[in-house]
Amino acid sequence: QEQLVESGGDSVQAGESLRLSCTASGFAFDYYAVAWFRQAPGAEREVVSCISSGDLRTYYVDSVKGRFSISRDPATSTVFLQMNNLEREDTGLYYCATDKLPYVSDEKGCPSPASRWGQGTQVTVSS
Repeated sequence: QEQLVESGGDSVQAGESLRLSCTASGFAFDYYAVAWFRQAPGAEREVVSCISSGDLRTYYVDSVKGRFSISRDPATSTVFLQMNNLEREDTGLYYCATDKLPYVSDEKGCPSPASRWGQGTQVTVSS
């Protein structure tokens, strides 16, 4: 069974750090571009960061540049999102997602489209 499972979400104070993990099973995760999305209460879901397969291109939305870092570990079929200096505005449900096709990504390195999703992990930042 193909599956994505996110973990690492927590409630933290502004300025603290978290590392989210997205672990895949049932398919060759390393061949797929991966995106992290987040959805804040009352807001639309937005892409936060992506990493492509192969050339490992990365993308970050402007609001997290310099604070977040995405990486992948093929040995464990896991993509990480290191989040430093967290802000209240980073609060939301964080999802990872891939395309259904390998070796496919857009010019930013993001899945195009994101069509396979995990269940999400909650990040809450308070000040």
